[in-house]
Formats: sequence, structure tokens, C-alpha cells
Amino acid sequence: MPSGNHLGHNARSRSVDLDDYVQNVAGIRRLARLALSRFPDDDLEDILLVVTELVSNAFDHGRSPRWMRLYLTLAPFAVRCEVDDTAPELPVLGKSRLGGFRGRGMVLVDQLATSWGAARGDGYKTVWAQFNREGSR
Repeated sequence: MPSGNHLGHNARSRSVDLDDYVQNVAGIRRLARLALSRFPDDDLEDILLVVTELVSNAFDHGRSPRWMRLYLTLAPFAVRCEVDDTAPELPVLGKSRLGGFRGRGMVLVDQLATSWGAARGDGYKTVWAQFNREGSR
């Protein structure tokens, strides 16, 4: 899977093999909380909600292998979460193939993250979300 640092050379990163967690999204959330513990709760809760959504989607809609990467910088404050899986379908706002009461998670991602997107690679896709804030933390 790719490993693209899109926040520049000052970014710190953490990478997690999601398949080691076998749909334990709470465990992934705890890891993300530890990695991002220096950020204020207001920002952190938004970021954790987006991380949870991207990881949940990889388990609900994606196929193994699955990976998550977090990139972070403190000055200026930026966090980027990338989640890879091998299913070819890209996410669509407001649509779910799993049922009528689902499909709103990417709408939350769209509202909370500064930017987000998805790209196909050679045999995988990456769905990413990024948070940028002015100034340093």
C-alpha cells in the first residue's frame, strides 16, 4: 500500500495494519487518540469521528489488506488520515450499499474535515481526510 506524506517533511506519522484489529474500531480510535493526544479536545473529537468513519467504511465496504496512516504537524496544525483497502469502489456522499439507514458517514467527513478525497492505486484505493487549522498548537 502507498505511504504518501502529504503534509511535508516536518510531519510525524503512524501506520496501522487494520486487519490486525479485525473490526475493532474502538481499538483503532484509542490508538489514534494516543497519537493525537497533544491536540485540543474540540479538534480531537472531530478528527476521531472522521478516523472512525474512514476505518468503519474500510471494514464495511472494503477488502483486506487494510491500512491506516496518520500524518500530523503541530506548526501549522494539520492532520491527515489515509485508509487503504483493496475494494475498487470509491465512497459516495449520502449513499450506502448496506441499507437505507446508512450512508451518512461521508457526509460527516465532508462537513468536519478541511478536505477529503479518494484515489485508486494499483490494486487498492486510498480514502483520505485532512484537517488544517491556522497557527500552531
